[in-house]
Amino acid sequence: MRPREFDHDDVLRIAFDQFWRKGVRGTSLSDIARDAGVQRGSLYNAFGSKEALFLQAYERYAGDYLLALEKALGSGSLRKRLTAFFDLTITNFRSGSPPRGCPTTRGLMELGAVEGEGLDEDARQAFASLIARITALVQDTLSAGVERGEFSGNPAAAALHIITVTRGLGVLERAFGDEPQLRKIAAHAIDLVLGKSGR
Repeated sequence: MRPREFDHDDVLRIAFDQFWRKGVRGTSLSDIARDAGVQRGSLYNAFGSKEALFLQAYERYAGDYLLALEKALGSGSLRKRLTAFFDLTITNFRSGSPPRGCPTTRGLMELGAVEGEGLDEDARQAFASLIARITALVQDTLSAGVERGEFSGNPAAAALHIITVTRGLGVLERAFGDEPQLRKIAAHAIDLVLGKSGR
């Protein structure tokens, strides 16, 4: 009897939801197979390992998230664009019931200090790549703001500041789960970058 064929993208979506909620360590291929309605062996045959499945699922998430960020940063004044960026970031952290937090921050906490423990260098590079791509999007948005006369600072330095704030928001969300606090911090970060009277 042939193993059941499955929808690759559907499995990645189901797998990532589990990895996001429970972490890679807390998720088993058996759990994913059960929720996807496929055989565990089929997942091994298709992906090779739980870590390889995670990396493919994370890359799918990263692509979707970057598209959403491009849209958020795509229109309005610079202040509106940055506000939309932080809104999407916080909404992402707070999604799920209970909220799932930031998948990248969670994943970084699961990196192994030595080979064979936790996620490996491939995962670290995937996390770093997404953060770098997000930083580049924000920097491009700030550079466009300079051209429109909405920002007079250093786009590269300001983008790094904004991304550093989002990493901190991810940690604070896990610690306190206080969404109004996260939004106040985001608004203050925008004021620091643009000035309170900035457009």
